[in-house]
Amino acid sequence: MARELWGGETRKAVDNFPVSGERIPASVVHWLGRIKAAAARTNAELGKLDPDLAERIATAADEVARGDHDDQFPIDVFQTGSGTSSNMNANEVIATLAGEGAHPNDHVNMGQSSNDVFPSAVHLAALDQATHELLPALGALHDSLAAKAEQFADVVKAGRTHLMDAVPVTLGQEFSGYAAQVRLGRERVEAALPRVGQIPLGGTATGTGLNTHPDFAAGVRAKLSQATGLQIEAPADPFEAQGNRDALVELSGALKVVAVSLTKIANDLALMGSGPRAGLAEISLPELQKGSSIMPGKVNPVIPEVVLQVCAQVIGNDTAITIGGMQGQFELNVRIPLIARNLLQSIRLLASASTLLARKCVDGIEANEETTTRYAESTPAIATALNPYIGYDKATEIVKEAVASRRTIREVAREKGVDEETLDKALDLRTMARPHG
Repeated sequence: MARELWGGETRKAVDNFPVSGERIPASVVHWLGRIKAAAARTNAELGKLDPDLAERIATAADEVARGDHDDQFPIDVFQTGSGTSSNMNANEVIATLAGEGAHPNDHVNMGQSSNDVFPSAVHLAALDQATHELLPALGALHDSLAAKAEQFADVVKAGRTHLMDAVPVTLGQEFSGYAAQVRLGRERVEAALPRVGQIPLGGTATGTGLNTHPDFAAGVRAKLSQATGLQIEAPADPFEAQGNRDALVELSGALKVVAVSLTKIANDLALMGSGPRAGLAEISLPELQKGSSIMPGKVNPVIPEVVLQVCAQVIGNDTAITIGGMQGQFELNVRIPLIARNLLQSIRLLASASTLLARKCVDGIEANEETTTRYAESTPAIATALNPYIGYDKATEIVKEAVASRRTIREVAREKGVDEETLDKALDLRTMARPHG
């Protein structure tokens, strides 16, 4: 660090919170810069701040927003729960950069409080990352899965319920289910974002708006929306917005559902790709690296494994966010840095994992059709299609004898007197997988 642009309050916070060595997320710092820049320009327009001083403050804040001074934000993420320390840090850095006459509290922080500015920065960082990183990544993963659903539309395989043989499906049907999970997860995230975009700015300390111009918050929101294209709005109620972080908890809940969906998908892919001789071996996953330092030729499902670890972390983060959200008291939630750290990490991890899963796994999956057909033909569950012709009890007898004798359902059914025409009609695998066309 060439020189310290921050002052005494930042130094106190650095000394007071030597906790994790992990700083506040850079995206929150950048949004603090954007808010401070828009605030200075708005205050100048409202006649509250000298135009020259306001522009110097805004220019300095723009530099913070660009990430030019990330090294000047040294405070641990586990700090005072309102984020006051990081807000003061931003005020001090921007005041120093703005030069003579710029005061951290009187000018840079004009019309603001840590209690409304810091949560606003967290909301907007989450809105920004979810909009520009996570939603596109989930969209790309959906498209990859949907493309495989089409490619594998006619690949018949044994269905499985309870991990046991079930009536046939197609590999394409399974992948269409995965694609729908991701699409619905994306829609859940998208549905939460309008409330994340409602920020408490303008409430100052307790939601009343003390010490701020009545038009201040609207002016800042308009500038931020125009500059970023994000939908940034006033809260439905200023005291609701000030006293809790429910919108962030809601978004985290949607992220948890996405993590649950990706866990199911990644587990299925790893199981279907197990083998190549002693596993299911229904699909082949791309070979990305050596799977063992001792076993030659081993290929592991490395991308599904990464996705599963990410999903576990996101679900754990959601628990922390839920606890943080439920611990707000009266006019302020003071677990905001914790919520910010975990929520923004979850968004970033899910975006990266979704992109990896699409590009380095799903796009390269190949179906082992010889294996899937053999499983579909050999599963005793195909006797289910005989129920309308011979009844459940007789079909059960056929299944038990077929399993015991290691013969096919067709062979035993023929022996039990089921005619060939009925067998051809009932045991057509593709018809079973698509009984209604």
